[in-house]
Amino acid sequence: MLGIGIIGCGNISAAYLKLAPLFKGLEVRAVADANAAAAVARGKEFGVKALSVEDLLAARNIDVVVNLTIPDAHFAVTRAILQAGKHAYSEKPFVLTLAEGEELRAICKAKGLRVGSAPDTFLGGAHQAARWAIDEGKVGKIVAGTAHVLNHGMEHWHPNPDFFFLPGGGPMMDLGHYYVTNFIQLSGPVKRVGALATASFAERLVTAEGPKKGQTVPVKTPTNIHALLEFVNGATVTLSTSWDIWAHRHANMELYGTEGSLFVPDPNFFGGKVEISGRGPEIAELKQPAHPFGIPNQEHPQGKVSNYRTAGLADMAIAIAEGRPHRCSLELALHAVEVMTACLKSGETGQFVTMTTTCERPAALSGAVSRPSRNATSSCCASAPRRMRSRRCPT
Repeated sequence: MLGIGIIGCGNISAAYLKLAPLFKGLEVRAVADANAAAAVARGKEFGVKALSVEDLLAARNIDVVVNLTIPDAHFAVTRAILQAGKHAYSEKPFVLTLAEGEELRAICKAKGLRVGSAPDTFLGGAHQAARWAIDEGKVGKIVAGTAHVLNHGMEHWHPNPDFFFLPGGGPMMDLGHYYVTNFIQLSGPVKRVGALATASFAERLVTAEGPKKGQTVPVKTPTNIHALLEFVNGATVTLSTSWDIWAHRHANMELYGTEGSLFVPDPNFFGGKVEISGRGPEIAELKQPAHPFGIPNQEHPQGKVSNYRTAGLADMAIAIAEGRPHRCSLELALHAVEVMTACLKSGETGQFVTMTTTCERPAALSGAVSRPSRNATSSCCASAPRRMRSRRCPT
């Protein structure tokens, strides 16, 4: 059993604290925040000890620290975690520059530690079904794709949206991460990118309930990015990310192969319907292999969705115990960060940017375990990672 500590008690911490108990091998033992009151409140809510950041890093019963601070603080906090001799798992993006990522890689190598990073939604049933279809040659070789994540920003629902509009935020670094990471696990590493990037509004009016309602926040990062990605395998993909759009009719993700097409649901979620075509216009739902991370377990404005955040953290914990690579790895995260930052750089310079990093596709996560019932709740998946550990996690 690995002891987990959490630094950062904002909105996303509730998801980690709620979902971590579903997985074997994890026990959240303490939370901390620069705002001590926030840590006390979150600790009381979930029955977890609240500590200072310094005391959490020094705690001998903490093995892995989850970094849920704002993006601009991710690097410094993760570095402090590693320097304290603990493994780190960060919310996305785990760094904002390649230099930061390489420094963390060097510390990991020197100390024998690991860094993992969200997103882990590509481990979900829908995206692993798409992976299975590609690996089985159901649509032939992937030659092209499209992806769109378009809405009108975070100020309509998040009580403290300021950081979304600072460097390290914006739709590419925040939501684009899900799409880029999923494309990498489906089609492999990226070779080069080109993009157009703008910010249509100099400031945003906060309408979400909370302390900032009625205030404006300045926009310091592009909020409208349209990119072209060329993959090492030759596939070319269009990726559009924007917080300047009121409505659209684009699909989330589509991949086009030599023998057919795949239609993939929103990679911000673990589940959803995957559709497939062959050499013709007929499109049908893909008969997905059973997968515990595809079972809807949470109510959402879009309907019931599958939410198994912390799956990547659980996989890292199992990987540490088994001595194998973890799927949400530093290498994968760093390559995704380079793709996204290169898109922003291309938007500034008007030039294509060639990648300097690469990574392996993370190992597929088979769902060929005993299939939970469709009306099961979250708790029915509590043993899924243990079954995967013993039967399906490659070494």
